[in-house]
Amino acid sequence: MDLNDSTSLAELMSRYVSTETGFGVPKDGWRICLAHEFKEKRKPFQAKDVSLSNMIEHVSLGVRYLRWWYRKTQVEKKAPFIDMFRALPLRQIYGAPLGGIGGGSITRGWRGDFCRWQLNPGMYHYKTVIANQFTVCLRRCGQTVYQQVLSTERPPTLQGWNWGYCGEYAFYHALYPRAWTVYHLPGQNVTLTCRQVSPVIPHDYKDSSLPVAVFVWDIENKNDYALDVSIMFTMVNGSGHKDDKSGGHWNEPFHLEKDGESVSGVLLHHQTPVNPYTLCIAAREKSGQEISHQTAFSPKGTCSALWSDLMTDGQLDSPKDSSPPTQKGEEVAAALAVSCSVPANSHNSVEFSLAWDMPKITFGSRERIYERRYTRYYGTKGDAAPSLSHYALTHYSKWEESIDEWQRPILQDGSLPAWYKSALFNELYFVVDGGTVWVELPEDADISGGLRPEDGGLPAQPDVIKDYGRFAYLEGQEYRMYNTYDVHFYASFALIMLWPKLALSVQYDIAGSVVQHDPTERLNLMNGRYSPVKTRGVVPHDIGDPDDEPWVRANAYMIHDTADWKDLNLKFVLQVYRDYYLTQDEQYLKDMWPICQVIMEMELKFDKDGDGLIENSGYADQTYDGWKVTGPSAYCGGLWLASVCMMCKMARVLNCESVYQRYRDILERGRAAFDKLLWNGKYYNYDSSGQSMSNSVMSDQCAGHWFLRASGLGDDDYQVAFPKEKICSALKSVFDLNVMSFSDGQMGAVNGMRPEGVPDRSSVQSDEVWVGVVYGLAATMIHEGMIEEGMRTAEGCYRAVWERMGMAFQTPEAYCEKGIYRSLAYMRPLSIWAMQLALNNRPNHVTSCFKRLQRTLEIMST
Repeated sequence: MDLNDSTSLAELMSRYVSTETGFGVPKDGWRICLAHEFKEKRKPFQAKDVSLSNMIEHVSLGVRYLRWWYRKTQVEKKAPFIDMFRALPLRQIYGAPLGGIGGGSITRGWRGDFCRWQLNPGMYHYKTVIANQFTVCLRRCGQTVYQQVLSTERPPTLQGWNWGYCGEYAFYHALYPRAWTVYHLPGQNVTLTCRQVSPVIPHDYKDSSLPVAVFVWDIENKNDYALDVSIMFTMVNGSGHKDDKSGGHWNEPFHLEKDGESVSGVLLHHQTPVNPYTLCIAAREKSGQEISHQTAFSPKGTCSALWSDLMTDGQLDSPKDSSPPTQKGEEVAAALAVSCSVPANSHNSVEFSLAWDMPKITFGSRERIYERRYTRYYGTKGDAAPSLSHYALTHYSKWEESIDEWQRPILQDGSLPAWYKSALFNELYFVVDGGTVWVELPEDADISGGLRPEDGGLPAQPDVIKDYGRFAYLEGQEYRMYNTYDVHFYASFALIMLWPKLALSVQYDIAGSVVQHDPTERLNLMNGRYSPVKTRGVVPHDIGDPDDEPWVRANAYMIHDTADWKDLNLKFVLQVYRDYYLTQDEQYLKDMWPICQVIMEMELKFDKDGDGLIENSGYADQTYDGWKVTGPSAYCGGLWLASVCMMCKMARVLNCESVYQRYRDILERGRAAFDKLLWNGKYYNYDSSGQSMSNSVMSDQCAGHWFLRASGLGDDDYQVAFPKEKICSALKSVFDLNVMSFSDGQMGAVNGMRPEGVPDRSSVQSDEVWVGVVYGLAATMIHEGMIEEGMRTAEGCYRAVWERMGMAFQTPEAYCEKGIYRSLAYMRPLSIWAMQLALNNRPNHVTSCFKRLQRTLEIMST
């Protein structure tokens, strides 16, 4: 059921005055007129937004955080991994990011601005570089009749250019990893469609790593006379950062011919002392087209010379020499133009690429040098930009074929609503734009943590990491920690379904860290006590801060004592079996099995009364670490029972009968205790304390059961942990209260709801909506046959984030009913792919897939 699907689209497109639909623009996706203005303006959650009661309860935490924040920012001169005083303001401008996975990312906004940069690994720079533009020039009978920057901006610089394109004649359409911008040129009877293509291709571990994107410009001339059309691409040497003016940067033209195909362009060498890189703008040479360039121009002042150069004949001067290195305080830019003839009532196209080559990287502490994944194919010398551009321009059509093949079955499924198709693919932006790094494993690296296979540990270099590299993505662009494990638990569905080798690589990295111990004493901000940075036998919260040294120093998060992170251990066990179920990788299961046993032994220490159920106290749950819990809880208790169930399943697969019997006994006792302590006849209570808020309805109370279902465990396997009738009753309670009784059912599921139908406001997190949790909840509902309820639940989040709040391509961790959001561009919403897994498991879907396979085999046999 769509919540007024056509109405929502009409709102985003209400200011579009043209009737042009563009060239090859698909029906499904996120579409918005370039003149649209979002009515809803939200502010980020900051320290001042904490309620008085919570402020009183956490006053000591606040003092400790303030001291730590001051030392970090004023003494160490570094950015805090979470900055409660300088949260990012909401800019309702972002579009689909450019580039493949792990090589850095550049985001192009929906109005065409190059506005978000992550070239240095994990460190974001939010700056719109106004000189980075596309410009169109139309000529008829040797005279320029129209020349326009395709931007709605009217900047105070570059006054010699024709700015202020009317956004009412253009719209943006995103279906990641592609995006289209359609420009109708007023009074010219010409329509331009810019198609943006990035190599983000499931199960592809080569092209998906490439730091490059292609822009295909389709030109439709609907006049009864021919036109000469030029498209000019301008790019500053840099990212709008202060180091753009540090001096020593220079540009040079290039031409590369290979395999009968030629590309030409300009290389922009950015010579910073740390992580230098080369940007490259290029175009493909085609018959009847002319490529011209301006090696260097200053992006300051009026810049009228470049404008006049293009206007004179639709081409640029094309000097052959390199530009001199810039002086300190100077900036330099380059321009590339492609000219073609478009006959009357006909069509033509031109192709550009943007590549960036930063082959070797260091993180903030500069202790180690890493080589990005794409260097396996293009080398580490820093001279790969021409080859990257050539490959992209000659292979992007194959990328698109692969993308079409992947997306087509979902897009053509008439049972799925349009909003879902948009959300499913567009939320994948975070795989690229999550501060993501994908690097080669150094020859001398040892990920095992020092415990070898013969002692129950791992190989020093497991094959999956050796062959597919190391992968890391941030918890969020504002929460700067790599591979935050309690959040990855939700987001991992996107990786295990689309790039399973990367998901397994993360698991091996985490497994190796479990056996490590870092005795360095560190202050825990929550309780004010000192404890080791990393405790042996415990899954780390994260693998580190990119401003420090990830993989070397884990647990950048310093709120709690690491020995208390019970849910992280459980989430590791749950992911191990789910990953095995989806990949059938037996070696992976064998490698992880001893680590799972170590972890579960640690967990059993918290079964203090021997009833088969672990207990919580304080804020030990790392997912809901702002929501106090006492005794066994629905969330951690459910994860525990599911983990015990998984241990039984893995023991059977690996023929470990004694282990199976042990955990089967624990499961029987734990289920009985779970039901006795938490089941109230309709749902599982938040916790078993009996306090005033213990019977709150938690939206995520069935998280453990969700993973059992996602791991293919049938009725016989999971009924012993969670009886079906109780799960369905709990989900119905959540739907009725947390979804439909909250904001008229239009915003997803609030984390906590009181039985009387008002949000639980006992903590800073209980009255928030967490988008990624909602997608996981929706997946759980779909697994139980509650498809309409699941879709309605998830739809509220999509409508709120993408259509009302203006948070496209920066989906936050959380928002409240009114006014506030928290942590833009967050990892967890990748959990929407859990919904697709649940949909794939529908009986009719499985049957139709079987029939298609059967038909394919019949065709092959004939």
